[in-house]
Amino acid sequence: MTAKTPPPPGKFITIEGGEGVGKSTNADLIQSVLESRGCEVVVTREPGGTALGEALRSILLSADIESPVAMAELLIIFAARAQHLTTVIEPALAAGKWVLCDRFTDATYAYQGWGRNIDQRAIASLEQLVQGARRPDLTVLLDMDPSLGLARAKERAELDRFEQEELAFFNRVREGYLARAKEEPARWLIIDASKTLDEVTTVIGQALNDWFDNA
Repeated sequence: MTAKTPPPPGKFITIEGGEGVGKSTNADLIQSVLESRGCEVVVTREPGGTALGEALRSILLSADIESPVAMAELLIIFAARAQHLTTVIEPALAAGKWVLCDRFTDATYAYQGWGRNIDQRAIASLEQLVQGARRPDLTVLLDMDPSLGLARAKERAELDRFEQEELAFFNRVREGYLARAKEEPARWLIIDASKTLDEVTTVIGQALNDWFDNA
């Protein structure tokens, strides 16, 4: 009896961006592109992705309970991430599946580091402790002027605790994302999310197929 060939290693793709940029819609597109290439895709999100993570997400986003201070917010996010990595992301990748995650640690640097002004060395320490060497293979950044994104978010639904922040906060978040992308340009795919949905999906589809062919 011959041993079974292990599945090829899966890839880890994350989607990042501020409020109202269309992450959910474009996650569906990315999933479709990957599945058309024969990939088995696990779609998940942060904070969340597990029962514990979703409970912690509710605490973080609720505008009706006591708001955590910045450091408590950071620790809650990494607690959810530790659970998510151990029970969802790592097992899926080990099985050869592709993981598509709505936000990951780049969001922590952008929102808690740049937005909340937490020392990025503290974030990096937690990143190493919780993730080890795990980093995304590709990060799709949906970039948009925060004022436009917030206007779209207000049209969509009632605003959560983060969405109620002042515009200056989201300007810092955007700066953080773009700074992260500049540091590791090979990992990032920056998309102008202010264009029409058809234009955005076309660009993402083409860019993702090009990346897939060279991955």
